[in-house]
Amino acid sequence: MYGGGPPSGAHADFVCMPEEKVGMKPTNMTHKEAAAVPFAACTALLFLRDSGHIQKGHKVLINGASGGVGTFAVQLAKYFGAEVTGVCSTTNLEMVRALGADNVIDYTSEDFSEKGQTYDITFDAVGKRSFSQCKRSLSQKGIYLSTVATIPLLLQMFRTSKFARKKAIFAMQIFKPADLIFLKSVIEAGAIKSVIDRCYPLNQIAEAQRYAEKGHAKGKVVVTLNEPKKGEVR
Repeated sequence: MYGGGPPSGAHADFVCMPEEKVGMKPTNMTHKEAAAVPFAACTALLFLRDSGHIQKGHKVLINGASGGVGTFAVQLAKYFGAEVTGVCSTTNLEMVRALGADNVIDYTSEDFSEKGQTYDITFDAVGKRSFSQCKRSLSQKGIYLSTVATIPLLLQMFRTSKFARKKAIFAMQIFKPADLIFLKSVIEAGAIKSVIDRCYPLNQIAEAQRYAEKGHAKGKVVVTLNEPKKGEVR
């Protein structure tokens, strides 16, 4: 697993990288399952732990809970001891509940921002709801996190950092090898797992990209290479 920031190999079969920026595959995961971890799980960890300062007992809402980042965010929030509410479509409610969400909200029939509930952290893992839309559902010192940087969000980050108790935060996705070491331990303890929607062989990478860009994947879309030979690291 790679943990040193986005490599420049694009969708190449092989890419060269420093040894110190590579993490070992969790022993209880297949190569396909491990491939889903570095970007999505590291993103969820970065936002919840490092930017959101998640604590045991926090009430956390994950918007886009059935997506690649969202499925890891639900599990990590539970790992850190939070009470988790997952927002997703009707067909994904049971999956999100099975991942550990204490509550689930079907966004096709309910608007979480109008339910009167408040959360210490609202994590928009898909960048679909603005800070202004989520503000009413934040607690007095609540934090809004979004994976998508927009001009309004950046302006709100500056304003709320100076003048408001409720904060809007976007974090640059700078991943560290230490994050993979942490995630490996959590995975091997059985606390989180990968959710894979579809697997595509490398020669169908364009089709995989088109499917992922639709934004409706349940978990991650994984691109597979040839199975590694004995003693070969992939």
